[in-house]
Amino acid sequence: MTEYLQNILSLLQRIEKEDGKEIARAAEKVAETIENDGLIYVFGCGHSHLPGLDAFYRAGGLGNVSPMLDTDLMLHNGAAKSSRMEKMDGIAPEIFRRYKPTKKDLLFILSASGKNRVPVQMAECAREAGVFTVGISSSEYESHGGVLLQKADLALVCKVPYGDASVQVGKGKMGPLSTYAACFLLESCLIEGARICEKKGFPAPVFMSGNVEGGKEYNLAIEEKYLGRVKHL
Repeated sequence: MTEYLQNILSLLQRIEKEDGKEIARAAEKVAETIENDGLIYVFGCGHSHLPGLDAFYRAGGLGNVSPMLDTDLMLHNGAAKSSRMEKMDGIAPEIFRRYKPTKKDLLFILSASGKNRVPVQMAECAREAGVFTVGISSSEYESHGGVLLQKADLALVCKVPYGDASVQVGKGKMGPLSTYAACFLLESCLIEGARICEKKGFPAPVFMSGNVEGGKEYNLAIEEKYLGRVKHL
């Protein structure tokens, strides 16, 4: 437990120390998207879809966050199958076409390795459509075919080691780090973006907890604004 905790803390502290300028740039794009009444899309395959769920429709989350959730690329409908499908060509354009991001929107693309075809092609689709992308990936994979950081308009390096796991157990390793890193990076960008809006006198659409007094009523106005636009709301 202690070793794993230290690995997580060390990783997040590196991100805080080394990625500040890039996070600030991404936060500016978040603020710009909110001010332009755009949506913030979040896409990832396999476990990399989890940060998008974490940022979606929850207490302290932005109402204009729209995760791009494709069942065949998630784990609950066949994990082994999804792992093979994220390496296939031609899937990303169909997902992109289904969600229809526009030039006033923002797209975060998450992939620890940055090498599988679907997230890489998603960045290519976004560039063709003029949608600004933020790629979250590890530079440790760049010598092993990881190209997402080069394909995105803005790169956030998540510092995850090659192979992801961090605690030696016998001949293998456990204790993956990529979800902690990706959630921290994504939420930091969203929080800082919302603060920029607030400083400009442009309130960000932040959900309250539905379990506190007045929360349900407060959230209803945000829901009404984005129903029909955020696909899974």
